[in-house]
Order: sequence, then C-alpha cells, then structure tokens
Amino acid sequence: MNQPVFATWNDPDAKPLIQFRNVTKRFGDFTAIDDLTQDIFEKEFFALLGPSGCGKTTMMRMLAGFDMPSEGQIFIAGQDMARIPPNKRAVNMMFQSYALFPHLSVWDNIAFGLKREGKDKEAINARVEEMLRLTRLSKFAKRKPHQISGGQRQRVALARSLAKAPKLLLLDEPLGALDKKLRQDTQFELMDIQEKTGTTFVIVTHDQEEAMTVASRVAVMDEGRIIQVATPAQIYEAPNSVYVADFIGDVNIISGRAKPTGEKVAIQWAEGQPDILGTTTTKFDAGQEIHFAIRPEKVAISTEEPLDAANKLQGKVLDIAYLGNISTYHVELPTGHVIKAQTANTRRLSRRQITWEDPVWISFTDTAGVLLER
Repeated sequence: MNQPVFATWNDPDAKPLIQFRNVTKRFGDFTAIDDLTQDIFEKEFFALLGPSGCGKTTMMRMLAGFDMPSEGQIFIAGQDMARIPPNKRAVNMMFQSYALFPHLSVWDNIAFGLKREGKDKEAINARVEEMLRLTRLSKFAKRKPHQISGGQRQRVALARSLAKAPKLLLLDEPLGALDKKLRQDTQFELMDIQEKTGTTFVIVTHDQEEAMTVASRVAVMDEGRIIQVATPAQIYEAPNSVYVADFIGDVNIISGRAKPTGEKVAIQWAEGQPDILGTTTTKFDAGQEIHFAIRPEKVAISTEEPLDAANKLQGKVLDIAYLGNISTYHVELPTGHVIKAQTANTRRLSRRQITWEDPVWISFTDTAGVLLER
C-alpha cells in the first residue's frame, strides 16, 4: 500500500488544493452528487472508489470543468471554479480510452499540448524527452500507437497528460483496459511517477485492490455520498460501516444485539450459540442492533477444540477455495451462517488435514473484529 510519509490531511493549518463545499449535482430528477464536502491536498494520490453509478465520475467531470455543480462550490488552489472553462484550469484528465492520435508518433502525441500552447521548439524538445524518460518510452518515440502494447499506450497517455505540468491530474479508470498482471505492474509505475512529479493525482476506480494499492487516501462512495475517507490501512482495519467493510476485501458479518460488559461487548446473535465477544471504544446500549465484521485471515480453523480462545464456534467445512498461497474454508455453523476462515498454505497439498464435510472449530480473539452500529 502506498502509505505516504506525509499526512497533510491531519495538519489543521494545511491548505487543501481541492475543496468541494456542499456540492450537489442533479441530472433532471436524478441526484448524482448529494451535498458533498471534501478536501484533497497537494501531492496526494486520492482514490474515488465505489460501484457504478455512485457519482465518482461526476465528481471528476466537475473538477475538470465538463459539468457544473447544481449547488455548492468547487475551489482549486483557493480559486472558485464556477466560471473557469476546462482549458483554463491547471487540470489535465486522462481517459480510460487513452484517446491517442493514431497518425502521430509517440513523440508527437506527447508534444501535442505543448505545441498548441505555442511553446518554443527547444522547450518542447526538452519537456518531451523528460516525459519519455520518466515513462520509460525513449526507445519507442518514433513508433505509432498501434505499434506498441496496451501498457505502453497507457504510459504515452500519462506522459501527454503530465507534459503540461498540471497541478492536478484526473485519471478515469486508467488501467481498466489492461490485463491483471500488467495492471499490477502499472499501478506501481503510476505511484512512482506521481511521487517523482509531485503532481496531485485523483483516480476514479471501481477496483478496490487498485485503490488500496495506489492511494494515499481512499474515499468510498455510495449513491452520491462519501461514506468514509481514510488511508487504505484504516479503511481495511477500521471500516466505519457494514457497507465499507463489505466493499473492501473479504469479510464475515454477524448481526445481533449488544450486551455491554465493561470495555467489552457481548453479541447475542443466535439461539443456542455462545455470545461473540468484541472490544470497542464505541458505546453500545443493551439490546442495540450491532454488527460484528471480521476478516477471514483473522479466523483460525482447527480440528481440535481450541482451549483458550475468546470466541470459538463449531461447524463443518462446506467448501474450500484453493488460491495457491492461501486457502479459504467456508464453514457452515449449525445456525446456517457460513463463516470464511483463511490459512496460508505453507505445506504441500498432500500434507493438509482438513477437507470437505469435516467437523471443525473456528476461533478468533475479541480484538480481531470490528463492532459497527450501521
């Protein structure tokens, strides 16, 4: 995960580069963005993450100036963007399709924006060469887009977007067209380039793994609202709602009623089953609805009853997903609930002792999960 050394958002004196102030955007009767307020800081790699139709692309189009807010204000570097057309903003946008000119060479594609600005020949040459070096494309400068790979085309689009040294670069699903392996490699290249240039990147993606890899902060969105903004580690380990916990990674969710006991909370969740014990700083009232979210890698599985576990439940193995480095066991409890437990595969396949239909115990500590109100 791209955890930066800086965390400007925690500094009360830091001035945001981008400010959304009570922004609402309607298309006819449909509200795409609903009273949204959010700051994004200089040099951040900020990810907008959410399902299709949650409003993330609308936010980006408003930053670029292609759409105007119905209500509220957007500031970039302290300037109200209300009457600033797209071509006058210190913002560049990189589209999913890359939108390269097929008849121009890689070099000319990168130089295109600089030539239109009327920069002198020497300045253009120097800047294009710098961009080619940065994106490791120097030896492809004379080729046309159809003569290079998808990953290289993606880097040309990036070099062209960065050539004009924008304060802000918007990336709309930039890696969507690449296969998984290339996408992973390109994510690290993007982080590297962002760090070297110091440009603020805002990326729109529905790929949680991508957001978690590249971003300094992630905004999880749903129906035009931001549900939680935090670093990838905080989003994963301390989600603020069932929606966020469920959207990021794999998770088990058990719902029940709270029974506070000092610092711990017992969850009454099923007739005839022991309460689940959790630790939280949130205050829960007795009988209040409560949700317990726990990641599969924090659930242990064994054939023997664990003696000293804070939480242990009996069940049988319903399914096993073998993913090479890890195995995920789907364990069915007597109540019909299915809990996933994950183990690292440190041994060869033939040496494993748990298989389908086996009776097993699953166990976890009282601090392994998160207790959520909503």
